[in-house]
Amino acid sequence: MAEQQLDARRLLCPMPVIKTQNRVRELERGDILTVTCTDPGALNDIPAWCRINGHEVLETRESGHDVLITLRVGEARSAL
Repeated sequence: MAEQQLDARRLLCPMPVIKTQNRVRELERGDILTVTCTDPGALNDIPAWCRINGHEVLETRESGHDVLITLRVGEARSAL
């Protein structure tokens, strides 16, 4: 199991989700990915994408201007 970081700051919807999708494709099932964004919409968008695609959201939080979303890679079911 690997832990990865993705910097999606200064990107607007839908780019944080697209960047997340692209990184998850490179990871193995069970890997952990923490996405850092500045788009507050990512707090809803990335968890919704995770539900649709079989990934588990472990944590969502805000830190200053950043939104951090940590997910565990599951079985990919479909593309965005």
